[in-house]
Amino acid sequence: MHAQPSRRMVIVGGALTTAGLVLGRAPASAAVPGESNGGVRIMPLGDSLTDGYTSYPGGYRVKLWQLLAAAGHKVDFVGSMANGPAALGDHDHEGHTGWRIDQLDANIDTWLDESDPRTVLLLIGTNDLNQNHDIANAPRRLSGLIDRIRAVKPRSVLFVATVPPQSDATFEARVKAFNAAIPSLVAQKGPDVHLVKMYDALSTADLVDGIHPTKVGCEKMAAVWFHALRSVPAALTSASGG
Repeated sequence: MHAQPSRRMVIVGGALTTAGLVLGRAPASAAVPGESNGGVRIMPLGDSLTDGYTSYPGGYRVKLWQLLAAAGHKVDFVGSMANGPAALGDHDHEGHTGWRIDQLDANIDTWLDESDPRTVLLLIGTNDLNQNHDIANAPRRLSGLIDRIRAVKPRSVLFVATVPPQSDATFEARVKAFNAAIPSLVAQKGPDVHLVKMYDALSTADLVDGIHPTKVGCEKMAAVWFHALRSVPAALTSASGG
């Protein structure tokens, strides 16, 4: 489970933020579906860390959008959800607060068919760990979800992030065990699946409630995603995900 990642993996030092014992609902704000400045279709996919929660609605998507736009990349965030502040240029996403891996898996075919992403940013697993949902098999469920994404959109580029630290010692131990399984899992999925090491990007000081990231934490996450995307040129090149 601790196999060295292959050269084709994108390993970006960082940490995705934890998502909570039972992750609360993030209030939607400035929800304007269908926005875009054109270009590559990117699906932010996951739970409350993608949706945005607590002190910073929109989460990492706000700063990620700004970084991409400032670098001259034309992107279209896609998904069935929409929320975030006016500073976020495209509010669409597929972040479902409180959801586990199996819940994403049950809906992923429909979302992919409807949104047709070129690139998918997958950050999921925290609720499996915090809801004590068959923790031992969480890596297997993640593997299955990756396989479904690849089967439905074989030309897509998929980034899979590790889960970040949590303040609670019990949940933190689960996070470390789950994260340890991800590199070798990703290494088996082919050249278009890339590992993003989010864990090292955040500390518990970046959490507003011991679970969800502060604005600074979200901006750190955005920087990790941005560098991951930039390291794989195909991920920012418009093409059908099918």
